[in-house]
Amino acid sequence: MAGEWKRTKSIEQSIRDTEDPEHQLKKNLGAFDLIVFGIGVCIGAGIFVLTGHAAATNAGPGIALSFLIAGLACALAAVCYAEFASTVPVAGSAYTFTFATMGELLAWIIGWDLILEFTVGAAALATSFSQYLAVVLEGTPLAIPEAIATAEDGVMNLPAGLLVLGLTIVLVSGIKLSSRINMVVTILKVVVVLVVIVAGLFFVKVANWVPFVPPAEAPADTGGSMMHLPIIQGIFGLEPSVFGVGGIFAAAAMVFFAFIGFDVVATTAEETRNPQRNLPIGIFGSLAIVTALYIAVSLVITGMQDYREIDPEDGAPLATAFVSVGMPVMADLIAIGACIGLIVVCMILFMGQTRVGFSMARDGLLPTWLAKTNPRFGTPYRFTIITGIIIAVIATFVPLSTLAELVNIGTLSAFVLVSIGVIVLRKTRPDLPRPFKVPFVPVLPIGSAVICFYLMLNLNLDTWIRFLVWLLLGFIVYFGYSKRHSRLHRPAEVDAR
Repeated sequence: MAGEWKRTKSIEQSIRDTEDPEHQLKKNLGAFDLIVFGIGVCIGAGIFVLTGHAAATNAGPGIALSFLIAGLACALAAVCYAEFASTVPVAGSAYTFTFATMGELLAWIIGWDLILEFTVGAAALATSFSQYLAVVLEGTPLAIPEAIATAEDGVMNLPAGLLVLGLTIVLVSGIKLSSRINMVVTILKVVVVLVVIVAGLFFVKVANWVPFVPPAEAPADTGGSMMHLPIIQGIFGLEPSVFGVGGIFAAAAMVFFAFIGFDVVATTAEETRNPQRNLPIGIFGSLAIVTALYIAVSLVITGMQDYREIDPEDGAPLATAFVSVGMPVMADLIAIGACIGLIVVCMILFMGQTRVGFSMARDGLLPTWLAKTNPRFGTPYRFTIITGIIIAVIATFVPLSTLAELVNIGTLSAFVLVSIGVIVLRKTRPDLPRPFKVPFVPVLPIGSAVICFYLMLNLNLDTWIRFLVWLLLGFIVYFGYSKRHSRLHRPAEVDAR
């Protein structure tokens, strides 16, 4: 009994579970759908919100290097994800992969992690949508009263909550509808981003890029506390600082939030036609496109406006940059594009959460009745509805301005385990057919795990504390409920199915 937490779920059993009529998802997605999903979830808060904040507080014009570093870390992890997703085309992403390689307890931890990542991420994006909607409607008869526009300064954030409830209906109605909405909105977002890049180039001042990597300096407002500084500075006794090379990496850890799109792509494995071919295409295609767009936009925004003049608390830094150069029309266009685009980002993060939770419920680690799929739409409707209500409440009443980093630490920890899992599965199941194989094993997966863990160390101490508290709660749920109700705890039932 003591070793039950090490039990793994075989690849074959994971795939057999997808054939159960009561727990079966419809296969409606092709390679292009997956690329659009990846781009759709990535082009959101990273470009429209986080770029200005990270440049102002940590990296200056060097934010372009931060995006490059974050993109490199994601590319290495993406290679590992592609091998797993093509070998184990089952919903659940990193949770499912970890269950097949390192055992139930670690799978539970990473699934619990991903639930936090996607729940907080969806709520945070709903809040960002509300901020841009307020900008769009400001000065019109439809302007949102402050009392219901934000949880920070008012009573609640009603637009954010209503958005999540509306998306709940869309997600219950089927993955194909979600894909079509995402496709239309993503095209609009890409057009807006390209217009921003082209128009912004005419206002770039090279002097604003000097120095490209600002020299390290003492943080302005820590009050002697390490709570809001990267944990790596405390571990190695480094003098607290921002900017410089350390600031580049701290910003990379912050903007990592912008790259979780391909992680969501992996959660749709079970709903993908020919996943062995289409999943790697979707993962790499979306990652390459968004990395190039991020770097271009970060260069434009820091070239248009001196990073010292960017307000780190500005919820719409791109729009503000164009206002500063006398182009309010462009600012309005950006606000409208961001407002529409953030709807889809929120929807895809929400969808990723439901697929991870669905997989955990199907395995018995969460109540199994949550894993029932709708006979008409083929979606996990029970889990989706309950999750939608929870996310709507969080988005409506909880200020989420600092929680992007909490999403990042959950994502990075998942990447670390997936990278290690590739090495483990190569040793334990060398016989498995692998349509896509990670090259240079074990060097590349180890490099991926090391880089992702290093980025985790560049997140703030208070982020680590929140993360550890969430993990502690997860251990309580696992040992109090999930361990005893796991389907692997009832082998006769598993064999019967």
